[in-house]
Amino acid sequence: MAERNSTGLLMMLEPSPAMAMSLPVEVREKLAELELELSEGDITQKGYEKKRAKLLAPYIPQIQGVEPSLQKENRIQMSQAAPPGSKHNKSRATNTRDERFRSDLHTEAVHAALAKYKERKMPMPSKRRSVLVQSSVEACTPPDTSSASEDEGSLRRAGRMVSSTPYQNHPAPNIEHWFNRVIQGSSTSSSASSTSSHPGGTVHAAAAVLADLMAYTQIGVPVNSRVSSKIQQLLNTLKRPKRPSLREFFIDDFEELVDVQQPDPNQPKAEGNQMSPLAGEPLGVVTNWAPSLLASLQRWGITQPRSPCLTALDNAGKPVYTLTYGKLWTRSQKLAFTLLNKLSTRNEPLLLPGDRVALVFPNSDPVMFMVAFYGCLLAELIPVPIEVPLTRKDAGSQQIGFLLGSCGVTLALTTDACQKGLPKAQTGEVVTFKGWPRLLWFVTDGKHVVKPPKDWHPTIREANNEIAYIEYKTSKEGSTMGITVSHPAMLAHCHALTQACGYTEAETICNVLDFKRDAGLWHGVLTSVMTRMHVISIPYSLMKVNPLSWIQKVHTYKARVAVVKSRDMHWSLLAQRDQRDISLSSLRMLIVTDGANPWSISSCDAFLNVFQARGLRPEVICPCASSAEGMTVAIRRPPESGVPPPGKAVLSMSGLSHSVIRVDTEEKLSVLTVQDVGQVMPGALVCVVRVEGTPYLCQTDEVGEICVSSGSTGVAYYGLPGMTKNTFQTIPVRASGGPISGRPFTRTSLLGFVGPDNLVFIVGRMDGLMTVCGRRHNADDVVATALAVEPMKFVYRGRIAVFSVSVLHDERIVVVAEQRPDASEEGSFQWMSRVLQAIDSIHQVGVYCLALVPANTMPKAPLGGIHISETKQRFLEGALHPCNVLMCPHSCVTNLPKPRQKQPEVGPASMIVGNLVAGKRIAQACGRDVAQLEDNDQARKFLYMQDVLQWRAQATPDHPLFLVLNAKGTVSSTASCLQLQKRAERVAMALIEKGRLNPGDHVALVYPPGIDLIATFYGCLYAGCVPVTVRPPHPQNLATTLPTVKMIVEVSKSVCILTTQAIMKLLKSKEAAAAVDVKSWPMVLDTDDLPRTKRLQIYKPPTPEMLAYLDFSVSTMGILAGVKMSHAATSALCRSIKLQCELYPSRQIAICLDPYCGLGFALWCLSSVYSGHQSILVPPLELDSNVSLWLSAVSQYKVRITFCSYSVMEMCTKGLGTQTETLRLRNINLSCVRTCMVVAEERPRITLTQSFSKIFKDLGLSPRAVSTTFGCRVNMAVCLQGTSGPDPTTVYLDMRALRHERVRMVERGSPHSLSLMESGKILPGVKVVIANTETKGPLGDSHLGEVWVSSPHNATGYYTVYGEDALHADHFNTKLSFGDTQTVWARTGYLGFLRRTELTDASGERHDALYVVGSLDETLELRGMRYHPIDIETSVIRSHKSITECAVFTWTNLLVVVVELSGSEQEALDLVPLVTNVVLEDHYLIVGVVVVVDPGVIPINSRGEKQRMHLRDGFLADQLDPIYVAYNM
Repeated sequence: MAERNSTGLLMMLEPSPAMAMSLPVEVREKLAELELELSEGDITQKGYEKKRAKLLAPYIPQIQGVEPSLQKENRIQMSQAAPPGSKHNKSRATNTRDERFRSDLHTEAVHAALAKYKERKMPMPSKRRSVLVQSSVEACTPPDTSSASEDEGSLRRAGRMVSSTPYQNHPAPNIEHWFNRVIQGSSTSSSASSTSSHPGGTVHAAAAVLADLMAYTQIGVPVNSRVSSKIQQLLNTLKRPKRPSLREFFIDDFEELVDVQQPDPNQPKAEGNQMSPLAGEPLGVVTNWAPSLLASLQRWGITQPRSPCLTALDNAGKPVYTLTYGKLWTRSQKLAFTLLNKLSTRNEPLLLPGDRVALVFPNSDPVMFMVAFYGCLLAELIPVPIEVPLTRKDAGSQQIGFLLGSCGVTLALTTDACQKGLPKAQTGEVVTFKGWPRLLWFVTDGKHVVKPPKDWHPTIREANNEIAYIEYKTSKEGSTMGITVSHPAMLAHCHALTQACGYTEAETICNVLDFKRDAGLWHGVLTSVMTRMHVISIPYSLMKVNPLSWIQKVHTYKARVAVVKSRDMHWSLLAQRDQRDISLSSLRMLIVTDGANPWSISSCDAFLNVFQARGLRPEVICPCASSAEGMTVAIRRPPESGVPPPGKAVLSMSGLSHSVIRVDTEEKLSVLTVQDVGQVMPGALVCVVRVEGTPYLCQTDEVGEICVSSGSTGVAYYGLPGMTKNTFQTIPVRASGGPISGRPFTRTSLLGFVGPDNLVFIVGRMDGLMTVCGRRHNADDVVATALAVEPMKFVYRGRIAVFSVSVLHDERIVVVAEQRPDASEEGSFQWMSRVLQAIDSIHQVGVYCLALVPANTMPKAPLGGIHISETKQRFLEGALHPCNVLMCPHSCVTNLPKPRQKQPEVGPASMIVGNLVAGKRIAQACGRDVAQLEDNDQARKFLYMQDVLQWRAQATPDHPLFLVLNAKGTVSSTASCLQLQKRAERVAMALIEKGRLNPGDHVALVYPPGIDLIATFYGCLYAGCVPVTVRPPHPQNLATTLPTVKMIVEVSKSVCILTTQAIMKLLKSKEAAAAVDVKSWPMVLDTDDLPRTKRLQIYKPPTPEMLAYLDFSVSTMGILAGVKMSHAATSALCRSIKLQCELYPSRQIAICLDPYCGLGFALWCLSSVYSGHQSILVPPLELDSNVSLWLSAVSQYKVRITFCSYSVMEMCTKGLGTQTETLRLRNINLSCVRTCMVVAEERPRITLTQSFSKIFKDLGLSPRAVSTTFGCRVNMAVCLQGTSGPDPTTVYLDMRALRHERVRMVERGSPHSLSLMESGKILPGVKVVIANTETKGPLGDSHLGEVWVSSPHNATGYYTVYGEDALHADHFNTKLSFGDTQTVWARTGYLGFLRRTELTDASGERHDALYVVGSLDETLELRGMRYHPIDIETSVIRSHKSITECAVFTWTNLLVVVVELSGSEQEALDLVPLVTNVVLEDHYLIVGVVVVVDPGVIPINSRGEKQRMHLRDGFLADQLDPIYVAYNM
């Protein structure tokens, strides 16, 4: 197992082994460089292949008569067939990036795990072609076979109906298997069908699903279309979801607990004794050691001025400058003097001792950094070394700025070259970076510093407790903290390192690390000066060009020590083949500073294998463990110090996940091999404590956090006393509770244990720790598993981030990798599914989300590597822009609350008794009594609308009734009482004479909003015909709007169509013929030029119960329903509205509504004629060209009462939100408005009404003015705010209780609260009761049930083709099962509740408020609970700024979420995890499918309501042309 350089998983195009040996040295060097460039992402795959082919071209023999491209293919096959043991294979093996994550054993384990899985088919996401264009500059678009070509796409977009089905060859899903699956009882995805609670429910559910399927099959929606087959596939994969059995814990109170994972009784537990703290050897006292680091600098600067201190190299590896100790001393003094004496503002010195100063130096200039660092120390200033901002990707730069601000930094030191490279403002000064304080930039090059006078000497004190420097550290969450290091700690750390590493004067040390922080700073800048060593500093930029540079320098300078990371060792393996003359025999210590990463062992072993032949001795490799807080904790000593031999441990990963050490003797699949990091540092005391809670000492076989107590650790987090106490002043305690020592310990954030021979082993870091379901996993281990799945084809090795996000009270694992530009969609998807399986097998944990992003788009850390916290931040903000996403919430989320079991319903009698006992009143309320409000004679006189119009034409012939405005705001037509009467008579005459119609015939009125519609309506009443108002077809969209017109005409049995000439032509046009059968229209009459008529005998209905008109409307469920309105109901409706709104002939009201159905029709056509007030009619369509039309009209006519729809209100809010100032200048004033009512058949949209009120408050709109109305099919106007009575009230409900069909009031701002506004006041003559949907018994106050209504203006029934009596009886003619069993009620189909308030209504009684929660038909039954789509949609819209609209529906127990994306298409995949997260968090539901579409795809009706069923049908028929469809596993 020692030999761990693994065999390559993939052969790339290679010359044969023999040929490889015969290539010239320089060609091989160039090939190695190319490899490195590719692995680092500095060159694209295409560029790499091009350059490589060019290099190899002269050496590859041309085969006669064979095309070169074929040769290439042939070569690939040959190279893949190379025997595994061949030398060629060995040399290739190491040619992959990031060897620290490589191990043969692990790769074999992963492959064995994957072999266990049978090929499970997962549905691949659908993606629109344009999304595949990757955003990376260096990336190219992979060929895509699955989507339609460009022109096909555009065609489909325009028509919206053309279905594209690439899966047409697939067989139709097996219906029998489906049926069986449903009968077995599917609790697969997020829900168990609610029907299964009563016996036989499952069969019904199955039948329903089967019927659903059959229906779709017959209607001709392709069942085997793209979406359906994928969902089918998805259902198959979800057949047996992994979910531990849920405990019976669900208590039926309001605490909806999430299932808490119970510990597995069989999990391994620690069995060892309690550990004893481990002490390092005493820190030796050396007589000639200086009392402080500055004293050492002074000593060497004066006594050994010519001794070399630091050699800097350029990018070619040539020494640029060697800084001697004399130069370092004099230059540091100059800088110290300049900083203290030459920088001033208003004659005050800019800096005082103890001030913090930022050091901004590039990695290629160690000399200037060292001078600046020691210059600050000499001036008693505190250096804060940071990265140069705005490197190519400035991930984390804002956090650095926050650190500088909190440290009070005002000055930044930098080099001339670096200062010139920083971005400048117009003034020429360096810009202030985002989140940074204002800084003064000072260049430390020679010409800017002044020589101090002879009599000036810096004060060199003994190491006191002042802060020496601040080192920055980025936490797991991405916040940057400054760790303060005191002078004594800095000195003690240098002493300890000198003793542990056996450093001697004038030794040469090769430093490959960043010299600004961590081990690079400790060894290469601090300890080196204390012991007068010579440092060769290798910049990162040189390593990228020549990975062997550090080895060459060790050889050239005969360096005794090298300080490296395992990455540097791995890189050197890439290029070592041709270096024959290198010798590493001079090395006595090769310090591997990230030896604490469990995966560094493979790099160490591979490096030793190769370089042992070049003089490298095995005992020279010295891994060490360190952290920013604890500094160096342990290091393997050089062999001469007589320490025990190094150790290795093969640990069970399963044990580690329970924080227990189990040495795995058998070669199991999931093992982790770790090497020791040597002994504890001299003078330190180390112990291992529990990670969470009280810091108890661990047992000997338990993994915990290493704590260290010594004089050489960091002191505090700057400016964060609370966190400092937790980290730097921990007091570990024994099991008995007593402290183990009087001195405080520092938590190092390293996870490990103490092994045999007192060797320290590290198995991970706190930063990479992910606790899922109570088990701990290390991010690095998961990375290693992912990389063992043949990654080279699909992703870049070194660019993979693993982190956890908290969703639904547990951590969830997210894996993000960079996809190669040449990887195919299908290939990447397969790789992703294999990674999920591998991680599941090896770690027994599910991955919540796996995302691939385009090449070079992940945020990078300053010196290579991925910036994990920034990647996580972007993921959570939806700014990662992945090109592939796979979510697996079904298999990961195992802590959902138990599905609700419906209890047997309490009988209605018990319910009433219960309410009486509880002192609750029955939820029943009524509007004011009509008889008291109005003289009954007038009611009798106004019984028929045609009589009212005739009476008005005689009494007030010239009184203006209607006024229609056009888009310009000018009056396009008007009608007085007499004019309307005359036009109505002409229409009646035409119907009788031209149309030869009889009384009782049905007539369709197809008109745009205007006077014509009103006149023809009354014309029909005059002739005794029954009018049916129909919205005209849209000329630009005949294909979808004309069939609806045809359907209403047919279903209503209209024998004649009245319309305008223009629409008449349209109905019979060629375009219309494409959509419907134009020959089957009934008689069409145009009413444009009707002749004057002789006196007409107006038809008198024999009874007021006779049918007056039919009202047709398409419900949100996509059902066309027509209701019958009698003459009595019509006049009763008008009377109620008149009384509620106090309408008289002197009043003016403005109406911006569609006049085709419901209350909109009544207000537009009936109300003015009945009450005699003037109506200013604003057709909503006109707002498309002039958004302010409605508000201008309200202002111009000083209207007190106005009606609009939600779509109108939304248009005004969005279109005029930023223009209130312009409107004010146009003298638009809304202070005249007393009531502005939104006509709706849904729950009040409180957010929209509040936004509207806020925006137009500046134009004088009273905050009390805006209210809503409520009506439905059975009764057009149940509630309407009106002009008198208390303001509408708002309550806050617990959304979780609402799912359980209960009402629970909470305070405003409570978590999970939902604000609900009263739907206006109950109209005069209307009675409302809340009834139980199952038992039909009355419910108590504030109980949720169905709203039932009884009133003179209830519709009399549905008008359907076959007249289904049962349906009619149930909806329009029902009685309570208990209590008041005499009253006849109509069922509204809406859930709501009544609540008695403290307010008083107009009659002096306490006011009963009606709150409408939502339509019963639209609710989703999931997991035994009742969800309202709008609640889920509200959460989803809140999750990302680019989601403009959302709609949800269910399909075979899967929750489908459709979102409209307003941003660029590359944001489409960002939405998938965010939508899944928010629905889980807020609603405890797992989203099955996320569909991302363009704005405007979700169908909306004229009232502004979403047509979710239309959307569902479009989705299943694959007509949405989605940007992306994600199937959650």
